[in-house]
Amino acid sequence: MGGAPVKIAIDARKWRDYGIGTYVRNLVRHLAQIDRETTYFLFCDRADEATLRDLAANFVPVVDSSRGYSLREHVSIPAKLHRLGVDLLHSPHYVLPLLCRRRAVVTIHDCIHLLFPEYLPNRMALLYAHKMMGHAIAHSATVFTVSEASRRDILRFYPQADPDRLQVVPNAIDPSILEHPGEEEMERVKERYQIRGRFVLYAGNIKPHKNLDRLIDAFGLLKQRPGHEDLKLLIIGDETSKYGSLRRRVEAAGVRHDVRFFGFVPDKTLSALYRLASVFAFPSLYEGFGLPPLEAMSSGTPVVTSRISSLPEVVGDAAVLVDPYAIEDIADGLDRVLSDEALRQALVTRGHARVAQFSWERSVRAIHDGYMKVLGLPAPAHAAAERIP
Repeated sequence: MGGAPVKIAIDARKWRDYGIGTYVRNLVRHLAQIDRETTYFLFCDRADEATLRDLAANFVPVVDSSRGYSLREHVSIPAKLHRLGVDLLHSPHYVLPLLCRRRAVVTIHDCIHLLFPEYLPNRMALLYAHKMMGHAIAHSATVFTVSEASRRDILRFYPQADPDRLQVVPNAIDPSILEHPGEEEMERVKERYQIRGRFVLYAGNIKPHKNLDRLIDAFGLLKQRPGHEDLKLLIIGDETSKYGSLRRRVEAAGVRHDVRFFGFVPDKTLSALYRLASVFAFPSLYEGFGLPPLEAMSSGTPVVTSRISSLPEVVGDAAVLVDPYAIEDIADGLDRVLSDEALRQALVTRGHARVAQFSWERSVRAIHDGYMKVLGLPAPAHAAAERIP
């Protein structure tokens, strides 16, 4: 490097997204706290330029209007890397520009597009996902991934990948969720959403692999059991236009008056809803990591989630694990948590302990350590002293 100032670029165009956006926001904000010397260029949408400019003096937003998964990004981003003299690019998802000639690291969160190709719009999308993920793995100095489950999936689909270059760095909980919203906000949320009794909560994207069809059917079964006549189901996430097929499922399950759909809600509102819920249900068929169960645990809410994919690794013994393909098993898990007070209290206690094992600060230090290793620079003392458990 010859003593020249280090320049790292991060593709932050997904800043506002739910999944990868959460990752990018926490990565960038914590880097701004721990590294005031490196120059960071943040490739971003124009709408986010002002927000990113206020992070720190050494964080420089660079507007790039190319769309994700487009041909244009394979040209525009490498051109900017060359013009700015960037030493290292971090792509926070599996698309590493084909014309990139700089050192690079990539984060591959999961292999969902390869495991569930039926959810992609066409065969070309599957081919693109497979080729681009393979390209990123082959041309990155380090591949970060968020769980041992995702690491195993990567090696399954790309057995030629070097295992030593696959580094697991887990996600953590956004501080805005961890913070209690206050009693006034709790009451406001109860009044606004007309919450009068017990409810099962789901929060996350509205996508087929999230398994909401079976959750609704399981809720329908649960409502038929004694003691649960008052129960409601609240589903949060995505634009309400995506709820069409789920509304039909609700009708078929006979619970039209007991299921409510909300779109995106502010973090403060979501934090309140987590705390108000009687149980959090997350029977996903596949997760690279799965943050919502941890978020619910941090709020003192017991969790029922899947026993497959990364979820057992994430929640440990702090949740009731169910077979997400078995509607009755999902219903039984919810029934157990709602009916057994001793189990509820045990899950709350274990949940708080589990959440404490995950930290964005610790994870971002590990990523920063990875940057320095790729660049051949000594790791800062703080990064060497605090490792991911």
